[in-house]
Amino acid sequence: MRTRIVKIGNSRGVRIPKALLEESGLHGEVDMSVHDGTLVIAPAGRSRQGWAEAFRQMALHGDDELLDGGFATTGSFEAESWEWE
Repeated sequence: MRTRIVKIGNSRGVRIPKALLEESGLHGEVDMSVHDGTLVIAPAGRSRQGWAEAFRQMALHGDDELLDGGFATTGSFEAESWEWE
């Protein structure tokens, strides 16, 4: 299906026919990217999607240790040096 790029304020846009939207299942927010000179519009991924699996893989490879050497978790500095209100 052929269409035109139209001016929308300072930007440009493309009108997507209803039939194509229904066939694609797109609605709400979408992600746009360019791959090999082609504009790709895809359903927006959920925030933090895939994080649970990434953390599981990190734990399996022992790559989930704190980088501060445990300093932040000792508690002695906070207990002795601060007056909490």
